Amino acid sequence: LESNEFTHINLSKFVGDQKLYKEWDDEYNCPIYDEDLICDELESTMLRGKVIVDFHGCDFFPQEWFDLVILLRADNTILYDRLVEREYPQKKISENVECEIMQVIHDEAYESYDSSIIWELQSNTPDEMNDNYEKILEFLQSRI
Repeated sequence: LESNEFTHINLSKFVGDQKLYKEWDDEYNCPIYDEDLICDELESTMLRGKVIVDFHGCDFFPQEWFDLVILLRADNTILYDRLVEREYPQKKISENVECEIMQVIHDEAYESYDSSIIWELQSNTPDEMNDNYEKILEFLQSRI
């Protein structure tokens, strides 16, 4: 797979770089996303196709933008350890783990998209991550 065949957008970075927010949350040290600004900014890129959007939420994007929605899942203890390693504040760690327990993103995905385009992939171990990479790569290669 050539890097120029798809456009990868790390949406958190994109939002920061493009200032697609109206407020800053000092407690979490992150922007409060403006979903309309994000969608307006992405629309022309998304309509060209072959775009990979990397983000922790999905319920505000138009359904027609995506052929595949990937939910990376992790056991709560592994997720907790990863967030500690990233030096997230304790409140943000607790909230993220609670969201995983309550399946917030899972439910958003299934409420927003047809279940036939949603893949739930476990991402606990290096072997699972490698398997996920291979599955995703195979899917992308089928789209070239």
